[in-house]
Amino acid sequence: MLVHMELVRIIISEINDQQVIYLREVEGTRMFPILIGIFEATRIDRRVKGEIPPRPLTHDLLKNAIEALGGEAQDVVINKLQEHTYYAVVRIRRDGELTEVDSRPSDAIALSVHYDPPLPIYVDDDVLDQVL
Repeated sequence: MLVHMELVRIIISEINDQQVIYLREVEGTRMFPILIGIFEATRIDRRVKGEIPPRPLTHDLLKNAIEALGGEAQDVVINKLQEHTYYAVVRIRRDGELTEVDSRPSDAIALSVHYDPPLPIYVDDDVLDQVL
């Protein structure tokens, strides 16, 4: 079962190499952190703050490519936790068919905030059971 989550906090540290985002259950109280890279954390933070670069960056490129190819990004699903590593997919609908594209959760969430409104973020219940 998929649980609807929302991005609630971004922590960017200039001292160390561990940036953190927190996801919280939309209709509940469960929340958990994911460690991500500085590039993804910065891109997410800037987008959330409404800062748009003058030229497309990587996640803008991905969004533009999906749309140019006739697809519509539907949502992001964090679907697995294995050996302390999270796995995710971006689900894209095109011509009535749903395709799942493998992604790091940080890139999938960075892509999600490039949409207005942001793409929904879901986490598999099995993943939540492992982290909480």
